[in-house]
Amino acid sequence: MFEDEGYSLETLAVRAGQTRSEEGEHSEALFLTSSYVFPSAAEAAARFSGENPGNVYSRYTNPTVRMFDQRIAAMEGGESAVATSSGMAAILSLCMALLKSGDKVICSRSVFGTTTALFTRYMEKFGVCVAFVDLTDMQQWQDALDGDTKLLFMETPSNPLCEVADIRALADLAHSAGAQLVVDNCFCTPALQRPLALGADIVVHSATKYLDGQGRCVGGVAVGRKAVMDELVIFLRTAGPSMSPFNAWVFLKGLETLRLRMEAHSRNALALAWWLDEQGAVEKVNYAGLPKHPGHLLAAEQQHMFGGVLSFSVRGGREAAWKVIDACRIFSVTANLGDAKSTIVHPATTTHGRLSEEDKARAGITENLIRVSVGLESVEDLQGDLARGLESL
Repeated sequence: MFEDEGYSLETLAVRAGQTRSEEGEHSEALFLTSSYVFPSAAEAAARFSGENPGNVYSRYTNPTVRMFDQRIAAMEGGESAVATSSGMAAILSLCMALLKSGDKVICSRSVFGTTTALFTRYMEKFGVCVAFVDLTDMQQWQDALDGDTKLLFMETPSNPLCEVADIRALADLAHSAGAQLVVDNCFCTPALQRPLALGADIVVHSATKYLDGQGRCVGGVAVGRKAVMDELVIFLRTAGPSMSPFNAWVFLKGLETLRLRMEAHSRNALALAWWLDEQGAVEKVNYAGLPKHPGHLLAAEQQHMFGGVLSFSVRGGREAAWKVIDACRIFSVTANLGDAKSTIVHPATTTHGRLSEEDKARAGITENLIRVSVGLESVEDLQGDLARGLESL
């Protein structure tokens, strides 16, 4: 209903996808069931064969999960969505559903470390060729493109350096070769950026992050054209990396406040970035909201605001970075992000720790780099928390 009426994102975030049961509940119902009862053997056969629509088994059909699918698809402006057990499960499902031996993926070097590991340790193992390029270098993307290329994969803004890619330009490049562009929209969410409207074919999320917003559950989702997402459903039905109904219900609640939270995260992050940029112990701040950031103008054009994640490098190596992290009392030392609680982490030894030293260098993951996910606390308190460690360097 709401998906087709041209409502704003705020309205879709609260209303889209909900189907009320005969009980007339106002909040979304939580269907904690593994299976469903059919009125007859004939109807059971028709459901299993796909002849009749309806619930079959919660591995791939569950009303609560379906509500989440429909809501996030509406918010991203996609035809369909497929929820999975984690963000990495969403990426794996895409690869398994859309790629075969001999196909090629071009991936930005500036992606989550586990994404890199998935491509190099597992997809290459099964005959998929993977080429890594610098996110913002269009010539490298062009040079890597060939007739076997099926997917271009990137994050923008990137993790953890906050580089910004031109989504429309990369979509045009992908389409010129008959390939599809996949954008990990985890840092911005549809509240700040809608890649499909800029020409991307598929959007993926770790719902664990901002879609939840309070660090409660693990989940993922892919959004795109129905024909493509139907391929993912087949993989989901077969392999089972499914989102639990309870987690889907939590994410539905998270989506209701997504725009408000993302704007608050962005305001806090911008204020903290300006402050960090003035600290003598800080060598560089990576945040597209700062005018001197090389991707500032592009981010301002294709994003609503600049997001809640930033990184900065301190004077000194690992010892200095760890000293700043260990001095924090408010920031939580954890690799998760997108939480109401601010978090801080050392990427070189955590999120990107499994990369080789050479790959870290290529991706700009230095020993003195610190990533923070700015939460909803007082900015002044967060500044004071970081100052404790910075002033000791």
